[in-house]
Amino acid sequence: MCKRNGFTLLELLVVVGIIAFIAILVFCARVFMLTQNRTKRPPNEIRCQMNLKQWGLIWEMYTEDNNGYFPERVWVWQQEVRRYYVDPKICLCPTATKPYNEGGRAPFGAWSREDDTGKTISGSLGINQWVLNIQGKQTVARRVPAYLWRTPNVAGAGNIPIFLDCTITSATVWPEDTPPEFDGQFWAQGQGGSIDEMRRFCVNRHDGFVNSLFMDWTVRKVGLKELWTLKWQREYNTAGAWTIAGGVQPGDWPGWMRRYKDY
Repeated sequence: MCKRNGFTLLELLVVVGIIAFIAILVFCARVFMLTQNRTKRPPNEIRCQMNLKQWGLIWEMYTEDNNGYFPERVWVWQQEVRRYYVDPKICLCPTATKPYNEGGRAPFGAWSREDDTGKTISGSLGINQWVLNIQGKQTVARRVPAYLWRTPNVAGAGNIPIFLDCTITSATVWPEDTPPEFDGQFWAQGQGGSIDEMRRFCVNRHDGFVNSLFMDWTVRKVGLKELWTLKWQREYNTAGAWTIAGGVQPGDWPGWMRRYKDY
């Protein structure tokens, strides 16, 4: 009888094939893990978007209960919808929870106000005042009645912001509003609160983005420069001076914003 001293060529090929297959699986697993780590969103961004999704349900229920219309009031929006939610934490972006009167600083601060009952309410989200159903035919604080949305039942709802990261309770945006000269500048110096109110929404809370609820009840993050391309009111020019279509140049933006994506 002949004694066998080694492997056949077929056996060697099988072993090499198995090793190669295992190596491919390990490589693919490592690539997948690296990809997941790179695309993993920060916890605060996720929590902020979850809060906004709850607000989507709240505003949808509110409009359904009010003949399809948004509220009229803008001072403290919580008191208009207080019966639709319980947890006050959903009024806050998780990156901005400390009230200004307790040492909070924009963009990572929260506003506090008293409602009609004298109760102090805090928040770091704000409403687009153009969605409101303000009564009367006179322009109030630059809010032209004909430009108001009033109801979510409109075309192009997916590009109309309702509720988003904000340094104060609300804002009335115009396409000519200029960007903040520094991160957290939400009052237009020497001009009052009725000009450049885009600055209230243009806050760097999520690495060049803010989170926004849209009129079709979807939630997504919006680039800081992208804010000027949204349809804030019925006559808003989405190709205004602060958009690529309107001719803005990278050097036109304040220094702190130049590294962010253009739109």
